Amino acid sequence: MAKEAEREHLARAERLQAQTGALATAATAAMDEKLPWFRGLSAQDRSWIGLVAQSGITAFVDWFRDPEENSSMPTRIFGSAPREFTRVISLHQTVDLVRTTIDVMETAFADLLPPDDVPAVHGAMQRYAREVAFAAATVYAQAAEMRGAWDARLEALVVDSVIRGEADDAVRSRASALGWSGAAGTTGSADVAVVVGRAPAAEQNAQVADAVRHAAREAGADALCAIQGDRLVLVLGGTGKPVEIAQRLAHWFGPGPIVVGPVVKDLMAAVTSARAAVAGMRAVAAWPAAPRPVQADELLPERSLSGDGHARRQLATDVYAPLTAGDGVLLDTVSAYLDSGGSIEATARAMFIHANTVRYRLKRVAELTGYQPLNPRDAFTLRVALTLGRLLNPEPGSTVL
Repeated sequence: MAKEAEREHLARAERLQAQTGALATAATAAMDEKLPWFRGLSAQDRSWIGLVAQSGITAFVDWFRDPEENSSMPTRIFGSAPREFTRVISLHQTVDLVRTTIDVMETAFADLLPPDDVPAVHGAMQRYAREVAFAAATVYAQAAEMRGAWDARLEALVVDSVIRGEADDAVRSRASALGWSGAAGTTGSADVAVVVGRAPAAEQNAQVADAVRHAAREAGADALCAIQGDRLVLVLGGTGKPVEIAQRLAHWFGPGPIVVGPVVKDLMAAVTSARAAVAGMRAVAAWPAAPRPVQADELLPERSLSGDGHARRQLATDVYAPLTAGDGVLLDTVSAYLDSGGSIEATARAMFIHANTVRYRLKRVAELTGYQPLNPRDAFTLRVALTLGRLLNPEPGSTVL
């Protein structure tokens, strides 16, 4: 009886084998009829999908003939498609294809096979369909893992190029491939700023990038993320308020300071922001009370003392130079005020002017430079700026070198 049942099973498999061409043709026709997105694909893409469908039907026949020997057959049916298959159609669309093919086969069994064959083949199809569903999920999971690893490398390359000052059209193209909408100026604001801080604990590294990008999107910004040794670098785009975004992302950084570079117009100019942020990270230890995060421009005196030539020129140009305009009375007043230890009355006596005149001039200094002499922190910045200005340009009123 066992041998007779085996012979009948093999005969049934042969009859099923003879109908694979008709089943594949019917499946392709059903896809074209029932799936609008399938009709919109290119001829090459439809050919790939048809090849997968035919491979699946052939694999089912082999599996039906000997399930134990061909137990891995369902997981191999997608091997006939190129790697780009997972980029052409989504997992949801693949499920639609599998469902359509199975529906066609189950309907066609009654027309193409003897009545006695239909129940056995139908039951086998149900089990096989489940295995195909698992195989499809595996294919897309592996593809997603590969894309994730590739995207991570590409993202690290973009961030590294920004840090090293090598941002060009290729970098902008790579950023666009990563979904950076601000890279091509497609958002309402393409403002970009670089944020630098300590890297988180090693066990958190794998999840930091995805979490940071998600949190940045929720805050209305784009983000590129890379861990470079012991530091975490973010490139924020599409926002003119990077400090607020950095505050929301601060818990993803390791302990210690976080420095936010100045906002620049686009990714191509991000090297300016990156340079300031990195220099600020080197110098922030000199200001223990610095906020977290702190703007790189708030660290100009520390940066200049640590050897940052850009910070020195910025202080001399933006702070010292405006005070030398005209008769230089504002420069003399703020110098006297700082030399007097921050006493308005002592400054007034030293300059033989009224105390209210000193107050007025100090107010003008704040308006011109953005630094309030009466604030201890701002007074320190002014002191460093005046020192640098005199070193770089000894003659008041002339252009800072």
